[in-house]
Amino acid sequence: MLDIIHFPLFLASVFLLCITPGPDLAYVVGQSMANGRRSGVISASGVALGSCTHALASAIGLTALITASPALFTVIKYVGAAYLVYLGSKMIWDTFIAKKPESCDNIDAPRTNTRSLLVRGFITSITNPKVLLFFISFFPQFVVVTGEHHASSFLLLGLTYAVIGLITDVAFALLAGGAASAVSRNATLQKMLDRIVGINFIGLGIRLAMTRR
Repeated sequence: MLDIIHFPLFLASVFLLCITPGPDLAYVVGQSMANGRRSGVISASGVALGSCTHALASAIGLTALITASPALFTVIKYVGAAYLVYLGSKMIWDTFIAKKPESCDNIDAPRTNTRSLLVRGFITSITNPKVLLFFISFFPQFVVVTGEHHASSFLLLGLTYAVIGLITDVAFALLAGGAASAVSRNATLQKMLDRIVGINFIGLGIRLAMTRR
């Protein structure tokens, strides 16, 4: 598939990330609970548009980086590996620290039109620099550096991430009155998901650091 490798592992990792409670998911669930399922689905679409923008930016940036300086890309690879290990360790560490649970009811979610919901969802995603940093640190290990289709490969991975995110966000939006609300407020389940994703990120970070060109 172009220059993409270990695609099943990529899908599993992205799915775990998407079902882990975070700002995007909280926004979608909050809109759904406050204004109904339709608002939640539209908000999820806005978040997906933001993810697509991040995907395009990372595809262009990573491709240019590989073309301009393979050595610099190697440096970025190790920085990305360190970031993944840090992110995973922090997620695990935070599960052992007592903190006040966040409620989706506190999210500012006034009744509004389709355009406003899309724009808010887009802004929620696009203004989070950690998403783009995650793309840059996560994607390289699933693309052959010496391949000839870098841009299309990175773009396909980014769009896959966006689609999986949209599907999971829509699912939570549709279930916001029941299951989604329980998941987002269940501290035990959140800790379990954070630890699973954290361990996965640490493993991926180590794997990325050990990858040879």
